[in-house]
Amino acid sequence: MADAARTDTAATAARDDVKAATAEAARTMAPQSVPVRMWETSGALVIVAPLPAVTAEDVTIDLRDGELSFRAELRSAPRRDYLIDEWDFGGYARTVAVPDGYGGGVEASLNSGQLAIRVLPGRSAEPLTIRPT
Repeated sequence: MADAARTDTAATAARDDVKAATAEAARTMAPQSVPVRMWETSGALVIVAPLPAVTAEDVTIDLRDGELSFRAELRSAPRRDYLIDEWDFGGYARTVAVPDGYGGGVEASLNSGQLAIRVLPGRSAEPLTIRPT
């Protein structure tokens, strides 16, 4: 039983360490810019971007004043001594101009680390904010 208690304590300490490292990284890091692909279809403007290691709950998409912005909160920042460290688990952000004729609505999904956004034709009188499914 003592081994189980030690294992539980070690797991809790490790989770607390990751939470502390994540909070510190989120406080000090600038969001990573994200490359996008954008094209028009017959029914929508489509924007696709890679967002590795985040969940749909981490992502916020805003459409306002002819611009679409999306961001993803930092998911996790474990303390490791990487040999190469070129990306983080979140802290992503990007804004793109939306061509005239689009902005009537927004739909989005996040699957396999890829964010797909559809901006519908028309114009919304109010800013829109959504999360992907």
